[in-house]
Amino acid sequence: MRLFRSIGVYVVTTCGLLAFAAQALAAGPNPADFRKTRLGIKSALALVVDQDSGEVFYSKHNGEVVSIASITKLMTAIVILDSGVPLLDNITIDRKDIDRYKGSYSKLTVGTTLMRAEALKLALMASENRAAAALARTYPGGTEAFVDEMNAKAFELGMIDTRFVDSTGLRPENVSTAQDLVKLVSEAHSFPMIRDYTAAASFSVDSQARRRTRTLRFVNSNRLVRSSRWDIGLSKTGYISEAGRCLVMQARIADRSLIIVLLDSWGRLTRIGDANRIKRWLESEFSRLSVRG
Repeated sequence: MRLFRSIGVYVVTTCGLLAFAAQALAAGPNPADFRKTRLGIKSALALVVDQDSGEVFYSKHNGEVVSIASITKLMTAIVILDSGVPLLDNITIDRKDIDRYKGSYSKLTVGTTLMRAEALKLALMASENRAAAALARTYPGGTEAFVDEMNAKAFELGMIDTRFVDSTGLRPENVSTAQDLVKLVSEAHSFPMIRDYTAAASFSVDSQARRRTRTLRFVNSNRLVRSSRWDIGLSKTGYISEAGRCLVMQARIADRSLIIVLLDSWGRLTRIGDANRIKRWLESEFSRLSVRG
């Protein structure tokens, strides 16, 4: 069982800089803020930030260090794209790519050959663990060198409470904070390919295995990308028992570019419900502010 400090929930509805937001978070909860009880966020950790200004709209346990599951794959994608490895080269799923820690299911059988770019899309969109493992294994220097690059990039981005031990997120030792993940999402969003791959609703790939070609169809692990009510620019889900159900997104809400981080949701649909609650609340708040202005 994870223990959290009692640091409360905070809501900011006026413009401000990151420094101001940090001071507000450190000041402690405001019991008079009626929105604290109305929002009803069920995820254990949550953070909603304006991508352009750094303004914090909602925060809940944003500094706690927790397992992040497959949110890890955003850093996997960044390292692949930063490295310049040929994306059109073929890579083959190997026995070493099988998840022997959690025993997760994969459509990619041993011997399946696909382009590196296809493996990257499957890792991001469908959270394919064997694809993510193969990307690291086939990196120059192998998996160990790849993980070193993941941690070096985290340091470069100022993700001071983040640590990676594999490319899939299956190991609970992949840890971060909601604050650090805002930085990760912002960096990942700067890559057009990551934006396109994570926001795709589905993807079919012709895989070559044992002299046979078969078509495999995958769907996005975040059902919100298929909703006409959402304008999502980047999305990544994650789940292992130690991390709970996780979701990070970049989305346009009421003409603002926002980063939403939801970690350790206890129910299968809780993170989706939390995202929708945040969206409705912000649309209402921005509409009210516009009328007042």
